[in-house]
Amino acid sequence: MRTFQPTLPPITKDVAIVGSGVAGALIGWKLAQTGASVAIIEAGTTIDRATGAAQYRAALTQTPDCAYDVQPYAPWPRVITKNDYYVQDGGPESDFQSTYLRAVGGTTWHWLGSMPRLLPSDFAMKSNYGVGIDWPITYADLEPWYMQGETQLGVSGFNEDDLGSWRSGPYPLPGIPMTYGDKEFAAACDPIGLKVSPTPQARNSQPNNGRPACCGNAMCIPICPIGAKYDATIHLGLAAEAGAIVMAEAVVVNVAVDASGAVSGVTYVKPDGTAGIVTAKVFIIAANAIETSKLLLMSTSDALPGGVANSSDQVGRNLADHPIRLSLAVSAKPMYPYRSPLATSGIENLRGGDFQSERSAYRIEIGNDGWSWMGLGPVGWAEQAIKNGDSGQAVWDTIYGTMPNQIRVGSLCEQLPDPSHRIVPSATEFDALGIPRPQLTFGIDDYTQKGLDAAIETHDKIFDALGVTKRQHLPQWQGAGHLMGTHRMGDDPKTSVTDSFGRTHDHPNLFLAGAGLFPTTGTANPTNTVAALALRTADHIAATLGSQST
Repeated sequence: MRTFQPTLPPITKDVAIVGSGVAGALIGWKLAQTGASVAIIEAGTTIDRATGAAQYRAALTQTPDCAYDVQPYAPWPRVITKNDYYVQDGGPESDFQSTYLRAVGGTTWHWLGSMPRLLPSDFAMKSNYGVGIDWPITYADLEPWYMQGETQLGVSGFNEDDLGSWRSGPYPLPGIPMTYGDKEFAAACDPIGLKVSPTPQARNSQPNNGRPACCGNAMCIPICPIGAKYDATIHLGLAAEAGAIVMAEAVVVNVAVDASGAVSGVTYVKPDGTAGIVTAKVFIIAANAIETSKLLLMSTSDALPGGVANSSDQVGRNLADHPIRLSLAVSAKPMYPYRSPLATSGIENLRGGDFQSERSAYRIEIGNDGWSWMGLGPVGWAEQAIKNGDSGQAVWDTIYGTMPNQIRVGSLCEQLPDPSHRIVPSATEFDALGIPRPQLTFGIDDYTQKGLDAAIETHDKIFDALGVTKRQHLPQWQGAGHLMGTHRMGDDPKTSVTDSFGRTHDHPNLFLAGAGLFPTTGTANPTNTVAALALRTADHIAATLGSQST
């Protein structure tokens, strides 16, 4: 790995945060409000919403990341060419499939916006089912911060729905209505014991804090063109208003630890190769489960040959996702996709039970996006028709005759922690700045495979109830974009990296944030839990740091 000598003027703050996604933005905003001086350091560049939306609309291949350009100084894995950045050679059956974005605001730019909570039972998998491990906190411990997070992100939901996770208060915004297709699913599924429920979402159902209500652009992935869906630039802006600085295009490459065991500074590199250092009283790394672990493991020294915060040898281990079983079908009558957010409802009553002692649970997401996941949305379907020799009216007939009846369901399966599933900095492959690329080892164990197999049976029951005319279960599981588990929290420093507040066991002034903290994955999209944990961490840091400013 290339070494960098800081030559830029040093920056000194009370708090230095690496990463500007939802966790870093929330923590930065909350601590800046206390009067603490805060620097939020982001490897990627800023994004212009109008430019990104136009780039998506003009793209011939409309992938979840086509609205954004990769910067050579801060590369990230693209959906189609993920192994241009990842270093892995297990093949499609065992390669890690999920990706992310490095930019100001992080992957919240192209996330879906779904905000289910974990179930109370998800926090105690070992106690309840004899598998995995237990979290060092309970659902009840986190519930007040779930409420805070949902308020900050502006979650729309229906208070009368029981999604398996009790609530101490109402949603901040009314729910996003079910689509016509959702209602058709609900009518078909109810007689077979599957309850379709509206999904809580971080998008406005009505104007909220100066942002408009969702108007159904149907392009939530990769970009909400009007800002109705939450992204972390909202709290980055609020943090800046409170005095925080946001340092874009600053790639953190080293975490320095002094003789006392405290972190003394982080070194960052600019696109031109010049380097600087940020010193602080408290440091938070909130990059994501892969980038956070890579940074810690790169930061070796004579005193810490295994990297920072890694006395347990758990940094980078237990990499997890929610592998998705994806099924497509043609309905007997139109379902009218492409007129709403990409998913507004799901099936929540298969997410937990005694069967978890034998196989994974799953959460079923009902898609409003037809077959676009497989590149066969309107643009992709038209391209296919043209390749088949159609033109003019024939292309229109192909699209019009197919689009309204396209349906898809996806089951997000939990994974158990597996220390062999990991990320390490590559020893041989480097990016344009000379920084190691992430080398990944991944796979699907029998526990998760049984869940994926069970999902097919459930999908068939749903399709039978709907009376579809065609169906297809994709043989290859898909990535959910949910990077979890690589620096897990716990009470035992020998088996975990941080305590329940994200404070590392090894370094008293270093905190980690994000879904890498998760000891187990559950089945819920992780952002709601990430936000809750981040706000809990921020309150803990504020209580210990006080309001003294630099």
